[in-house]
Amino acid sequence: MPRLVDGFERIRDEFDLPDAFPDAVREEAEQAASRRPVGEDRTDLPFLTIDPPGSMDLDQALCLEERKGGYRVWYAIADVGFFVRPGGAIDLEARTRGETLYLPDGRIPLHPAALSEGAASLLPGEVRPAALWCVDLDAEGRTVGVDVRRSLVRSRERLDYDYVQTAVDTGRADGTLRLLAEIGPLRLALERARGGVSLPTPEQEVVRDGERYRLEFRTTLPCEAWNAQISLLTGMAAAQLMLDAEIGLLRVLPPADPRDLAKIRRVALALGVSWPEGATYGEVVHGLDPKIPGHAAFLHESTVLLRGAAYVDFNGEPPRQATHAAIAGPYAHVTAPLRRLVDRYATEVCLAVAAGEPVPEQVQEALVVLPDQMRAAGLRTGGVDRACVDLVESFVLHERVGEEFDAVVVDVTEGRPGGQVQLTDPAVIARCDGERLPLGERIRVRLMRADPNNREVRFTMLS
Repeated sequence: MPRLVDGFERIRDEFDLPDAFPDAVREEAEQAASRRPVGEDRTDLPFLTIDPPGSMDLDQALCLEERKGGYRVWYAIADVGFFVRPGGAIDLEARTRGETLYLPDGRIPLHPAALSEGAASLLPGEVRPAALWCVDLDAEGRTVGVDVRRSLVRSRERLDYDYVQTAVDTGRADGTLRLLAEIGPLRLALERARGGVSLPTPEQEVVRDGERYRLEFRTTLPCEAWNAQISLLTGMAAAQLMLDAEIGLLRVLPPADPRDLAKIRRVALALGVSWPEGATYGEVVHGLDPKIPGHAAFLHESTVLLRGAAYVDFNGEPPRQATHAAIAGPYAHVTAPLRRLVDRYATEVCLAVAAGEPVPEQVQEALVVLPDQMRAAGLRTGGVDRACVDLVESFVLHERVGEEFDAVVVDVTEGRPGGQVQLTDPAVIARCDGERLPLGERIRVRLMRADPNNREVRFTMLS
């Protein structure tokens, strides 16, 4: 009988994933962790963090206030740059890793635990150095003022999404949580108005339960979308700072190819998804329910419009393509420096610009090579994520070959037989053979193959 642990090890070998940190990296991290934090003292602000249960690598802490005519967003981001010296052992190792990798049986961190789960993490009750963003919003949630500076902060609480949502739903939310439930919807409305897109597609997750694993489709809670909007508005503010200063690193996504957009419009028509005249793609998907088969298929098919994101550096005239189509505006990654390499360097640019100082030369040099490094890291992460899901899918189903299941057809290719189907229980998306699979409809399928050795699952449509 195949063992999942062996499959995970094969994935580590296949993608040449890093193992333990070299001694020089760990030693440098331990020395850096002993440094006394410095910065403007803002431990008076009652910050809190919102993360999945058990998280120790806490990048962001939040404090929301009302102000005359609107709101003030205090967003503290772990100041990894305070601990990591450009060109040092930690930095060079982080460049080979690019970002933290999450596998079902454990994670492969970007930085040693002495920093990522210790001195740099915004753990509750601890004074920590942070890049503290202050973003003022008007009554409609529009940005009217931005500043960022090195500060000392102290988080008061570590909350998870279920707690936050329950507090809001039961009317017990106050302070920052109450304002999050006001600001989040305002920002979502602005996103829709400018043509941005937040897909309501459930995430396919591998969930560990003791020594066992299962697959789930997880629908995000409203408070997760609100929290994401705080991160997005900070990333947009960072991008504008860099564009105004004519130096930086953006996350960009070109507009959808007109041919792809025309195809998705045809798919919407075929599936009965309403696309009113003049409505943007973002406005169309906003009202969809992924539990409805036709909507699920449309969302799956239309992700083609959101492919092709990349990083672009500039030092001088900003790039022609400086916007992110899904966000419908300029955007930069700055809010997850414990888990993503690029955020540390983009934050250093913003701190220098906001202080009216030149961007450090070592940071300028790094900007040139970071896009390629992050592209390689992103490809690896995507490959590992897909391989892990494929492995668990095949493992969960390998003793059920020959059984029949209800499924929804979520993807077909014009002119070719077969396509992809989605099962609800277990939460599987896999290849299905058959002529003229009816996109967006429920069908009955039989499991023909589930092989953990090559991570393959295959169904066939029943007539």
